[in-house]
Amino acid sequence: MLLSELLDAPELGLRLLFTTPDALDRPIGRVVTTDLLEPGNYLSGGELVLTGLVWRRSDGDSEVFVASMAGRGATTILAGKALFGSVPDDLLEACRRHEVTLVEVPTEVAFADVAEHVAAASSAETGARLSASLVRQRQLLSAIASGRSLDELAARISTEIGHDCRVITATGRHVVPGPGPLDDETLDAVTRRFLTADRTPAVADAGGASYSLFPVGSGLGNRLTAWALVIEGDHTKWSGDHVEAVHELCAIAALDRARRDEGRLALRPLVADALAMVESGAPYAEVATRLRQAGAQSDRPMVVAIAELRDDGSADVAMSIFEDVALTVGPAIVAPGRDGLLVGLLPSSPELPDLLRRAFARLAPGLVRARLAVGVSGETVIDALAGALEEARSAHRVARVGGTPVSVVTSDEVASHVLLLATVPDDVRRTYTNRVLGPVLEHDRRTHTELIATLREFLACSGSWSRTAESLHLHVNTVRYRIERVEQLTGRDLSSLEDRVDVFLALKSL
Repeated sequence: MLLSELLDAPELGLRLLFTTPDALDRPIGRVVTTDLLEPGNYLSGGELVLTGLVWRRSDGDSEVFVASMAGRGATTILAGKALFGSVPDDLLEACRRHEVTLVEVPTEVAFADVAEHVAAASSAETGARLSASLVRQRQLLSAIASGRSLDELAARISTEIGHDCRVITATGRHVVPGPGPLDDETLDAVTRRFLTADRTPAVADAGGASYSLFPVGSGLGNRLTAWALVIEGDHTKWSGDHVEAVHELCAIAALDRARRDEGRLALRPLVADALAMVESGAPYAEVATRLRQAGAQSDRPMVVAIAELRDDGSADVAMSIFEDVALTVGPAIVAPGRDGLLVGLLPSSPELPDLLRRAFARLAPGLVRARLAVGVSGETVIDALAGALEEARSAHRVARVGGTPVSVVTSDEVASHVLLLATVPDDVRRTYTNRVLGPVLEHDRRTHTELIATLREFLACSGSWSRTAESLHLHVNTVRYRIERVEQLTGRDLSSLEDRVDVFLALKSL
């Protein structure tokens, strides 16, 4: 039931004193009757609050009452006029300050009458909604059975609710692109919100627009491997019928995913066999045939990728993540290698390294304690796969020493200082870092002056004071002071190439 419909009920005679934009078209939530001065602890958001104003002993009490109520998300006050003969002006002003709708209840109307009216209307709406829901469910299931794609069903619900629907994965892959794929920046914001939200459905803001995120399936599984239904708009402002339609689409999408997962599970033994042939050095013709059977395009240039989810990562989760990213780049196969690491044979393209970095990086907010390390070979062909596997393993070993939640290293980078650091034992690197940067790290711990962050950006900007200041949004003098302090603490002169290299390597060893 909408607030406007409640106000239009002639038998209640309610009088609107103040409202906010769109409040009249907002569905009424739970009805709560209270005369507590601070009712916030008993509210959860969206309530319509009925009060006889018994709590009001002075003008200031109105501010306390409304602030407590608004702080918990209650949207509307229905105030009885019986006690004071009218609704006090101080209550009206408090509602204006907190943007809470205020309605006056006539003396002759009992609060029970208002609550019963809302309950009766809600009951009738619920019955109608359940009936419509059952019809819609039968139609959607019938459409699935007749071979309709998930894209078609999502388009149908989009038209019904007036909001575009898409289905994406945590890595940003579009299972259902809707009217068109989301841009990378929007995908970054949406996946971050989906992975970090305390509960779902949730709302993500990106590029000046809002997107509602609904989990496909129960919502209790690992979000790193989950699908999300992404719908333009804020679901908290939608009608109950539209939200119900979205939940039904989620259920249908879960069935569709289960079907796709079964197909991949059935293919895994064939994929594992194909990879085993590659690693054992089987004849190229046999390898090519088996790779084609497994779904790879063996007649085209490929790239080998090695991935590992460690420290708190499940093997099944790792496999699902890697398969998901592989589906993004085209016909590919993923299987465990002889060393237990996941191996992917992916179609080569100039943009592949950046695509992998971006897709895997989207998982970082949801990794918690786990670490994802990925090594990528250069472009190869079927008769040089063994060498590409070794390239990818070398790159993976470098990625493993990265200090970030997600590290993707290509074979091109293995020719840099990163390879040198990867071969140095962990205890040696820690000792070296402590000797060079220990005083700076300790200073940052005590004073929170961010010397390390400034130093890192200073070296990234090749020692340019102005570019460092611009990048960190600091005054040039602040940057100079911080770098001079680093020099004092380390005993190094950062205008000297040798000292700068020492500090650079120590930073990379953190």
